Amino acid sequence: MRIVQFSDSFLPIMDGVGNVVYRYALNMGGRGHECYVVAPQTDTGYRGNFPFEIVDYIGVPLFRMKSYTIGMPALDKHCQNRLNAIEADIVHVHSPFVAGQAGLTYGQKNHLPIVGTFHSKYYDDFLQVTGIELLAKVGVKHVVNFYEKCDEVWAVSASSADTLRGYGFKGDIRVMPNGTDIRPLSEERAREVVEQYGLAGEAPVLLFVGQVNWKKNLRRVLEACAKLEAPFSLVIAGQGPHEKEARQLAEKLGIADRTRFTGHLTDPDALNALYRRADLFLFPSIYDNSPLVVREAAAMGTPSVTVHGSSAAECITDGENGLLCEDDSDDLARVVRDALADPDALKRMGQRAHDTIPIPWTKLVDDVLERYQALL
Repeated sequence: MRIVQFSDSFLPIMDGVGNVVYRYALNMGGRGHECYVVAPQTDTGYRGNFPFEIVDYIGVPLFRMKSYTIGMPALDKHCQNRLNAIEADIVHVHSPFVAGQAGLTYGQKNHLPIVGTFHSKYYDDFLQVTGIELLAKVGVKHVVNFYEKCDEVWAVSASSADTLRGYGFKGDIRVMPNGTDIRPLSEERAREVVEQYGLAGEAPVLLFVGQVNWKKNLRRVLEACAKLEAPFSLVIAGQGPHEKEARQLAEKLGIADRTRFTGHLTDPDALNALYRRADLFLFPSIYDNSPLVVREAAAMGTPSVTVHGSSAAECITDGENGLLCEDDSDDLARVVRDALADPDALKRMGQRAHDTIPIPWTKLVDDVLERYQALL
């Protein structure tokens, strides 16, 4: 098959959506399918030797999110010429915005089946950017209208499917979850990362991975850690628009000396080393849909703390392969405090997380290819 994916984020920015697109292309291309990823150009650097093609278009950095870019593929003649030369079989769009609209136009023009994956809680995004509920509702109508034009709509979790229905979408939604690769990690590399961030001591390590953005409920993490009496190290891996404010809050709460901000990590081994060193992965986000980070932590044997009823909690059985808390800093602190008080039980929980939560991308791509073939 010839498969063209459209995404508003891709290499080297490996956010959740970009990571899904990358894993799809990597696994399908590795099986001999002809795969293309259409995305805005982030830099002109070397992208690596991948079994797929990147068709990028000129982009400019987004305000306050300089690592992300946005562009107009319809105005990029080189991009359009490359797209016109592809004899595609199927189109997969991963965004209802610029790249997704380009994919919709491309698929309709060439009479191709179009799959659209719903990844995010866009109402929350619109509200955060505009601060106006009416504009957020107008934005959601645009999202629903976009997915109504796709031939098949996927959601990454049951709760994200419910979110799209809550926006007013009436069509069928197929749940297609995200996967996780369990990659080997050398002891030497693990030691280097632990030493780099000053985590070689006996104090427990608490880890958050994701955008440094208040919508991720990162404030809960900082406030909960400030309530802990025992020694700890908190690592916040990622970058985002609220990094300055998060650093200021850590200072105000008196935990700045125990908090490490790593910035954006492009080395998967460095991230895996942090997952493995962590005693607990703290992810109280009620925004994310089927977050990859919970599965990545589990792949390295680290259990997560998530919020009751959140999408992130769908794969968690409380006390078995992870822990649940209320959307409250005091309760998050209580759960962390109790977990750290029994290190042996925490290790057993991490092993169960490793055994029950990760799903290999190879298996998921089997399902993806089966659905593509059925649509064709």
